[in-house]
Amino acid sequence: MLPDPAPWRSSPDFRLMWCAGALTVFGSFLTFVALPLQLKELTGSTLAVGALGAVELVPLIVFGLYGGALADAMDRRRLILWTEAALGAVSVVLLLNSLLPHPLVWPLYATAAVSSALTGLQRPALDAIVPRIVPHDQLAAAAALNALRRQIGAVAGPALAGGLLAYAGPTWAYAIDAATYGISALLTVRLAPQPAAHEAGKPSLRGIAEGARYAWSRKELLGTYAIDLTAMLFAFPLAVFPFLADDLHAPWALGLMYATLPAGSLVVSLTGGWTSRVHRQGRAIALAAAGWGLAITAAGLLHDVWLVLLCLTLAGACDMISGIFRSALWNQTIPDELRGRLAGIELLSYAAGPQLGQVRVGGMAALTGVRAAVSAGGLLCFAGVALLALGLPKLMAYDSRTDEHARRMRERRAAGSGRGDRDGSAPQDPGATPAVA
Repeated sequence: MLPDPAPWRSSPDFRLMWCAGALTVFGSFLTFVALPLQLKELTGSTLAVGALGAVELVPLIVFGLYGGALADAMDRRRLILWTEAALGAVSVVLLLNSLLPHPLVWPLYATAAVSSALTGLQRPALDAIVPRIVPHDQLAAAAALNALRRQIGAVAGPALAGGLLAYAGPTWAYAIDAATYGISALLTVRLAPQPAAHEAGKPSLRGIAEGARYAWSRKELLGTYAIDLTAMLFAFPLAVFPFLADDLHAPWALGLMYATLPAGSLVVSLTGGWTSRVHRQGRAIALAAAGWGLAITAAGLLHDVWLVLLCLTLAGACDMISGIFRSALWNQTIPDELRGRLAGIELLSYAAGPQLGQVRVGGMAALTGVRAAVSAGGLLCFAGVALLALGLPKLMAYDSRTDEHARRMRERRAAGSGRGDRDGSAPQDPGATPAVA
């Protein structure tokens, strides 16, 4: 049941990335709570808070796709380093705005858009590095450890944010976030270079289209994107948490609400050793997404704050199970020279979905009320996942032991290790993946 620490032991670069990511996740979740709460206090509008998702969506789509192409065409470490520094600068802008006698609203939206663009540029490179620095048979374990890192920060960040926001306002939250990006950049400098394959071309629309064609040819990959997008679009209620806490007459529980989803995920991560022994990952993804929808439905219907927190915790556990198996399926089957562009497409499913979900829940809450918006979204999620499961036989039949793409990747990793490749097309560790024609 315990997490498998093999990637931590076998890869120094994985350890560096894990530690750097743990810092930035912690700081980012401080801002994640502070930004919508500050916007709520300045506007008092569910629609205004939900509009954050709309502001973030277009930059995420555009720069996510371009970031995927960049990750295949340049040194991935350098891309991560520069975007990390830029994200730290965004936190400094939020800090300066919070120090004004009367903080402005427009910088909150502007920084949200810039941060979304930078995340779109960075995230594909972060995802694309992992299959290079971690042996193929440890990729599921690496996904679980990365999830554990995220959830520790996601629990600790909102828990601390509740006290900080109550007693000191958002200023300290933004200041700590900026500091974590600075330390993370110093750790990133120590990563080994991760150059593009020697035959990689410059980022272009043609290259992005090539990645899209590959994704379209892999119906099981499309299934993972569609299920996650459906779950987040209909059942991502975080934008209305400040209003839900007020509706439950428990404003003190706001920090706990933000912490419950990652707390449930953390429980799964801490007991995630079993995930390496699950091979029918497509079925696991669908079942977990359906569980997420049902748990969110219950959270919207119940009136006791502790039961609501319990349902949100269960939802977080389901989301983590789905996330681990999506990541494992992607990393086990996608060739290295396409990994950045496919990571950009993945970003649209697991990041654009929540942004659209914020718009959906904020707009619906303005029309029907907070509870109805949350519970109806959960039911729509469950129905959508059920329909997708029926219509995606390749995803439901996926088995990592027999799938042709997973088998081909195992063979290439083994061949690359046997040759000891050390050119620009191969990673600089024993689990290297050679460039694939």
